[in-house]
Amino acid sequence: MTILITGGTGFIGSHVVRLFVEHYPDYHVINLDALTYAGNLENLKDIEQQPNYQFIKGDITDADFINNLFKTHQFDGVIHLAAESHVDRSISDPLAFVKTNVIGTMNLLNACKEQWQGNLENKRFYHISTDEVYGTLGETGLFTETTPYDPNSPYSASKASSDHFVRAYGETYGLPYVISNCSNNYGQNQFPEKLIPLFINNIIHNKPLPVYGDGNYTRDWLYVKDHAVAIDLVFHKGENHETYNIGGFNEWKNIDLVKLLCTQMDEKLGRSTGTSEKLITYVKDRPGHDLRYAIDASKIKKELGWTPSVTFEEGLNRTIDWYLENSEWLDRVSSGAYQDYDS
Repeated sequence: MTILITGGTGFIGSHVVRLFVEHYPDYHVINLDALTYAGNLENLKDIEQQPNYQFIKGDITDADFINNLFKTHQFDGVIHLAAESHVDRSISDPLAFVKTNVIGTMNLLNACKEQWQGNLENKRFYHISTDEVYGTLGETGLFTETTPYDPNSPYSASKASSDHFVRAYGETYGLPYVISNCSNNYGQNQFPEKLIPLFINNIIHNKPLPVYGDGNYTRDWLYVKDHAVAIDLVFHKGENHETYNIGGFNEWKNIDLVKLLCTQMDEKLGRSTGTSEKLITYVKDRPGHDLRYAIDASKIKKELGWTPSVTFEEGLNRTIDWYLENSEWLDRVSSGAYQDYDS
């Protein structure tokens, strides 16, 4: 089987690529990534020489390139992770999110439709989405697979659009697809514009910890390696034309998460308790900020037997240790030096 994984040098993508390369030696795993700011070949240095792995630099927004890639490699499956994903960036440059998340997904769908026509057996297009397409929750309730879409940011609107196109290609052309909508991921190799690695880095360097609004925004947190395992299960065992919500059963208010992070960092850095909390700085809220996300992951648990393997406290502890042990990676990513690659 030849598998295309898009966005495979990014945070979640690199963990998925590694899992597939290591667990399925008979698969030919092709990692396609444009190597934008969030892509980093260093994330996969440990497997780059594996015989069943190949990296290709390319942009999913280039339709001709994608069509030629499909003709050359005759993919049996696509796991589509490539996306612009940072909400703040979507507010300042929404068209970039339309281009990558909508047009890029369309190019992949069209290539699959063209290459697989008349032979859909054992083919699959797997689209990785987000819980943000559902909008915001009040103090109670959970997102299920049938929750109506109600996106509030350009990022979530672009992902909602791509979800709809995937389903439309399934209905109109019979394209075999699965979709998963996941909650906030955290863990090793995450680009430090996201909350947890950003705050780890800032605490190390005694920089302010910017918390939006009153800090009471609530998110469900999922350890990235658990997400990769869920993706493996959905790709291989999920039912065609089905959606699976993937969550960590782990709701945390931002301010409570930050205080836990500060406590663990003080302990690991040998600082007195409360030192890092003094860095917390409340900043002006961003537009369209959703109050609460929470995933009901009972479907994937019941049908595919998936549950998170770690508690949030344990996962956060592992995550902090990784960043402290890989300070060179963090410094290079923060400085942009990791982008000095060939080709």
